[in-house]
Amino acid sequence: MQKVYEIAEASNLFAKGDIKVRIIPFKHYHIGDSDSFSHVFGNIMEGRMDAQKINLSKAIVTELKNTLPNVPLISMNIREIVKANYCNRSMV
Repeated sequence: MQKVYEIAEASNLFAKGDIKVRIIPFKHYHIGDSDSFSHVFGNIMEGRMDAQKINLSKAIVTELKNTLPNVPLISMNIREIVKANYCNRSMV
């Protein structure tokens, strides 16, 4: 978690305090011949360029590949949060 946080912070794509990293383990899954995986779901507010998003994804997957050498499946995708329909506690 700390490595993912540090890479996101170093990307300079987020304001201080906006980065949140959580681990949600999957109890049930089927991923073919492998018995372990790590997938990062990156949910970020819209507005970043595709190049910024792919650079962030590649940096995180590279670090996880180095940190977790025995995990055969490591991946990441970034989903954009649409500002027009986003709400949090401080907005109401």
